Amino acid sequence: MPFRRFALLLCPALVLAMLAPVSCSKETEKSPPKGPSSVWRVEKNGNHIYIGGTIHLLREQDYPLPMVFEQAYAGSSKLIFELPPDADEDGAIMVRMREMGAFAEGDNLGVHVGPETLKKVHAWADKSGYPRAAVDKLRPWYLALTIAATEYSKMGANPTYGVDAQFEERAKKDGKPGEGLETIEFQLSIFSNLNDVLQEELLLQTFSEAQTASKDFEELIAAWKSGDMPKLQEFLFRDADKYPELMEDFLFKRNKAWIPPLMKYLEKGETVFVLVGAGHLGGEQGLLSLLKKEGCTITQLGVGETPTKKDKKSRSE
Repeated sequence: MPFRRFALLLCPALVLAMLAPVSCSKETEKSPPKGPSSVWRVEKNGNHIYIGGTIHLLREQDYPLPMVFEQAYAGSSKLIFELPPDADEDGAIMVRMREMGAFAEGDNLGVHVGPETLKKVHAWADKSGYPRAAVDKLRPWYLALTIAATEYSKMGANPTYGVDAQFEERAKKDGKPGEGLETIEFQLSIFSNLNDVLQEELLLQTFSEAQTASKDFEELIAAWKSGDMPKLQEFLFRDADKYPELMEDFLFKRNKAWIPPLMKYLEKGETVFVLVGAGHLGGEQGLLSLLKKEGCTITQLGVGETPTKKDKKSRSE
């Protein structure tokens, strides 16, 4: 599982728990450029929903968002996120997450990873100001998340600037309802079920890609803002074939599980705006392909267009 996917397209609440809140309110573009976006309209039997691919960590300078995000928000009666709104504010869940991310008394990181990996962890801890004794208590998956969040925060990237968090806050102020496709407990179970080998691989990949995180981040944002799905997929999953089990658990199984509730919104005629990590959308096992197999018509919207069914400028998939 590449560092870029793990940090940017993982559950937003898990990343949010690692960083201090940032108070911000972001606007969309007033004079947007032309071109495709990361927002799609999904239609079947005369009903439609919108799906927006998001990045869970953004910087202040990455705003404003393309106008189409605002238009999809305005044209929807409800927002659908990966997690229920405010799920990350449940204190008991956050305590549970930290408990699951730590070893039991008498156990430590050195028992579960090789000596070279442990050296890398200690070198990073020394450089970042973390006590070695503290990181030795963390399970590799939780440590990888900590490292990812720490490295991206150095660039000014913060989950409270993330698209999901921004629209969640906006909906709260506007009184617009929101729902989640899964729970934090479920997402935590994915991590807790990883064996030692997979956890160490995840940790080592995090160290490897942290070295080019700044350059990679710029490329990622450019592809996302321009709706360049082939480039986005190639970038996010460049080494995915090396980690089939992680891809299956973190991505493919979740995508398949989300299809039934999304189809129900369509069947009921609810015009919802679905906001999930951009990595969930593309590819043969991505949400867009899976919805197309359900008989849906998929249309990629332009960055500045109003997402109505009458608009002829959007591109059909």
